[in-house]
Amino acid sequence: MEDRAQIPVGPPRPNPTTAYWQEPADEIASLRSTEDLPNHIDYVIIGSGISGAAIAYNLLKKQPTSSILMLEARQACSGATGRNGGHTKAASYRSFLDHEAEHGLEEAIRIARLEYANIIETHALARGFNIDCASTPCDTVDIIYDAGNLARGKEAIARMQETMGHDDPAARYEILSAEEAEARFHTLNALGAFVYEAGSISAYRFTVGLLKHCLEQGMQLQTNTPVQAIQPVKDFDPKSPRWTAKTSRGDVETANLIIATNGYTAHLLPQMQGIIVPLRGQITAQRPGSKLPILVTTYSFIYAEGYEYMISRPSSTSDAGTIIIGGGLGRLANAGASEFGTTRDAELNDEISAYLYDCTAGYFGDNWGEDATAGRIVKEWSGVMGTSSDGLPYVGAMPDMPGVFICASFNGHGMVLCLKSGEALSDIIVGGGYAGWFPKALVVSAERFGKKFEGRLDMRASVPGEALFDDRMERL
Repeated sequence: MEDRAQIPVGPPRPNPTTAYWQEPADEIASLRSTEDLPNHIDYVIIGSGISGAAIAYNLLKKQPTSSILMLEARQACSGATGRNGGHTKAASYRSFLDHEAEHGLEEAIRIARLEYANIIETHALARGFNIDCASTPCDTVDIIYDAGNLARGKEAIARMQETMGHDDPAARYEILSAEEAEARFHTLNALGAFVYEAGSISAYRFTVGLLKHCLEQGMQLQTNTPVQAIQPVKDFDPKSPRWTAKTSRGDVETANLIIATNGYTAHLLPQMQGIIVPLRGQITAQRPGSKLPILVTTYSFIYAEGYEYMISRPSSTSDAGTIIIGGGLGRLANAGASEFGTTRDAELNDEISAYLYDCTAGYFGDNWGEDATAGRIVKEWSGVMGTSSDGLPYVGAMPDMPGVFICASFNGHGMVLCLKSGEALSDIIVGGGYAGWFPKALVVSAERFGKKFEGRLDMRASVPGEALFDDRMERL
C-alpha cells in the first residue's frame, strides 16, 4: 500500500466516464461567469463539489459582500460528488469504537452527531432552496454476512446508546435477526441487520442547486479552468499573505486560497503526497429484477473484507426502482490495492464491473426474478475519492502556509461530512478558529500528517467471520 500511496497525483483527467446523474448535464456544467479571470479577488476556491459549494455558501452567509471565485478543472461538480452512489448515510457505529479508542469518548460522540446533523441539514437545504434532487430521507439497512462485523456492530451500538442515550437520534438503531432481515428486506443468507436513519439524493443535482444559489449571491464560477500550481506572491509577507493560483487562462491573486480538491489535493500541495491518497471507486445503475419491488430503504451489504452500498430510486422519480450500487473493492486482491493511487476515472475496472453485475441478483436471490428485457446494466462509471491515514478528512489551515486552507479527503463519506465541514472551515477562515461542535480530530494538524497510510480503514475485517456470503457468491 505504501507504493500505491506514492504514485504522483496529477490533475483531473480529461474525458472521464459520465455518471448516471450527469445525464443530462446541468445548464451551468460548463459555465464561465466572465470571459476573463479577475486579477485579484477576496477568496479563491479550487473545486466545485459539495465541499467547495458548502464553503462558498457559508462564506457568503458570513460575509455577503465578499468576492468569491470558484475554479474547476472540468465541468461543474464533475469529481467525486457528481459520481457518488446517492447515499446520505453515516453508519457511525462502524467507526465509533475506533474513534473512542483514538480520540476519546467526547470526540467520538461529536463525530457521530456531526454526521447525523450533516444528513438532516442536507435534506433541509434541498427543501429550503427547492432543489430538484430527489431528496428522500428514509431508513437504511446494513445487511451483515460476517460474524465479526455483526458482533462488533452490536458492541458499538450498545456503547453509543449507553453514552449518548437511547433517545439521541444519532444513536438510534434497530438490531434485526437473520430471519427478520430476510422477511423485511428481501435478502438471503444474512446473519443479521442494523436499521437506522439515512436518506438518498442526487448529490450532483443538490450541489449544482447550491452552486446556483451562490451564483445568485455574486460568486463567480470558472469551469474547464484547471489550476496548474499555487504560489506565494513575490515578497510574500506571512502577516499579510497573498497567493497566486496559476491557470492556463491567467493568474489570480488572493489572500484566501481554499483547496477543496479531495483526491487530487497532492497535485497542488505536493507535501500531501502519501497523506491524501486517491482511491478510484466504481458504481453501476441497474434495472431491477421482475420480482423486486421499489425499495423504500437504502442498503449496505457488509462482509468480512468490505461492503457494497445501494439505493433504489424513489417512486417520485421518472426512473423509479432503478438500482444504484457501488463497491466491489473488497472482492479484489490485496484489499483493492490496485485502485489506490489512481485518478483514472476515464476507465473502469473490468473485474469490479463483472462483480457488480452479478452481486445484485446474488443478494436478493429468488426475490430478484428475471432480468429486464433491456438488460440489467443501465450505466457504469468510476470516480476518484480521497483517503487519509486516520480515515478522517482534513479541515483547516495548512501548516506553514498562512492564507491557504483545505477541506478534503472524505474517505468516501463526503455526503455526511462535507456540508458541516464547509461550515466549520468558514468559521476558521473568517473567525480564526472552529466552533466547539466541530470535532478536533478533523482539524488539520502537522501531527496527523505523520501517520502511516495503510489503506481505507472501513474496508478492514474486524475478526474472521462466517463464509456464507463468500460461498454463495462463488456459486453465482
